[in-house]
Amino acid sequence: MKVMIVEDEMLLAMELESEVEMAGHQVTGLAMNSAQAREQIGASKPDFAFVDIHLMDGPTGIDVGRELAAAGIPYVFVSGNIKRIPEDFAGALGAIEKPYTMNGMKNALAYVSAIIGGDDRGSPPASLVLAEDANASRRSV
Repeated sequence: MKVMIVEDEMLLAMELESEVEMAGHQVTGLAMNSAQAREQIGASKPDFAFVDIHLMDGPTGIDVGRELAAAGIPYVFVSGNIKRIPEDFAGALGAIEKPYTMNGMKNALAYVSAIIGGDDRGSPPASLVLAEDANASRRSV
């Protein structure tokens, strides 16, 4: 699977890149702002993306997410404050809250990879908040 990483904290981006590659996937590129992300979407045509909400140019990760969704590319938000994600999750499959563990990220990647590959039999890991679960809990409050 070709994975794009949209993250402005270089250390986190590099750790995530390492995890993605160790899991047998290819990182198509790293983007630290919305302009770089837009270039990557068009140039590398990823199969999946991890997207931070707050990038170098502000809280533009949501806009990047909407562009990914419009292009039919599944993605997951990675954020220190998942309450900033819009109710519709901007088309994201879900979110992973920072700080995350590498094991939690690895489990989320394995789950997402299976879903994208057509295998929806598994259960989502605790590290991944699915969009439909978050929306259900928001409605019940």
